[in-house]
Amino acid sequence: MSSTPFHLRPFRPEDLSALVKRANDPTVAAYLSDMFPHPYTEEHGHTFLEEAAKPLPFRRCIDIDGECCGAIGLHPRQDLWRRNMEIGFWLGKDKRDQGIMARAIQQMVKLGFETFPEITRIFGTTFGTNTASQRTMEKAGFTLEAKFMGTLVKNNVVQDELIYAIRRM
Repeated sequence: MSSTPFHLRPFRPEDLSALVKRANDPTVAAYLSDMFPHPYTEEHGHTFLEEAAKPLPFRRCIDIDGECCGAIGLHPRQDLWRRNMEIGFWLGKDKRDQGIMARAIQQMVKLGFETFPEITRIFGTTFGTNTASQRTMEKAGFTLEAKFMGTLVKNNVVQDELIYAIRRM
């Protein structure tokens, strides 16, 4: 595994161009919620950067060599699930397979547990067909907690949903 250097930081307005360039790749949207638009336009980027400036959801830019190459975020749950946050993440195609995302997830989990002391569990969901995301979460220390058969529909294809989680130690 490569040890490509990166760091997590707040998003900045000047991230717009790199954000739109990488987020507009169809392989990014392929395994994300339908709320993630494709094509990803400059308008979508502006909206995202405005939302990322708010304290919640808790979002960070994955910065490699001073450029926005992806995003990672913790999304709080409410009501009965209020001690949980859901992690979401993506990385530009040109930066994948370098061992970055598992380390970014580990950093975000540490930051999340430090920033939100009431949170006891961080979880992520993935498509049953997204083996890369499954391996990445496992490398980051997450454990498979559940598999739901045929619960997701993406591009009119029914898929399984896998839920991975990590608990505060």
